Amino acid sequence: MIEIIPAIDIIDGKCVRLTRGDYGTSKVYSDDPVDMAMRFADAGCRRLHLVDLDGARASHIVNYRTLERVAARTPLVIDFGGGLKSDDDLRIAFECGAAMVTGGSIALRNRDRFLHWLDKYGPERIILGADARHGKIASEGWTSTSDNDIVPFIAGYAEVGVSKVISTEIGVDGTLAGPAVELYRRILDRCPGLWLVASGGVGSMADIELLDEAAVPAVIVGKAIYEGRISIEDISRINRSQC
Repeated sequence: MIEIIPAIDIIDGKCVRLTRGDYGTSKVYSDDPVDMAMRFADAGCRRLHLVDLDGARASHIVNYRTLERVAARTPLVIDFGGGLKSDDDLRIAFECGAAMVTGGSIALRNRDRFLHWLDKYGPERIILGADARHGKIASEGWTSTSDNDIVPFIAGYAEVGVSKVISTEIGVDGTLAGPAVELYRRILDRCPGLWLVASGGVGSMADIELLDEAAVPAVIVGKAIYEGRISIEDISRINRSQC
């Protein structure tokens, strides 16, 4: 059964969601990400995807104090991403309570550094962030799109030890119009056994069922929760069924 991971994206210390990665579409859903995380924890959620959107835009960690507060006040296993570019960024993220970190732009722009992190911290703590716009890798807070096709990009990293990948199809992210199921099928066909986390476009429990049928191990859900399309209780029920 697929694991559902709730998401919190942070801008200016607030819980927000974007549409297709456009900062101009930012909508605030809560002034207190810590309170939101506590609600997820109280409902029995085990994991949290926490994204520093300020950090993604600034190319260095920014909202580490929010990470620290969420880690201190909840038992959630946090994967943290957004603007992690330096060894110091990683050190701060781990010291502030991240169990795992996601490297996206750094994996595209500086393969040697990403592989250094993978070697130093291990594949259980380093997640490859492989986000795409129309099948091409995007980076720098999704403001830049490369010529690299996402599937061989992921496969190349899987060959050198990456075992966890979070992949967003930006074209559907924040739209609630349905996830890029066929993209995830292609990735898993090329990299069987990969712990692949789908992200973007989920608008209903039916969307999650489609991903489950495609054997996707986990999915990140954000706007669908905040817009009332999927309840925290739904997430708790699915995740508890795996215990």
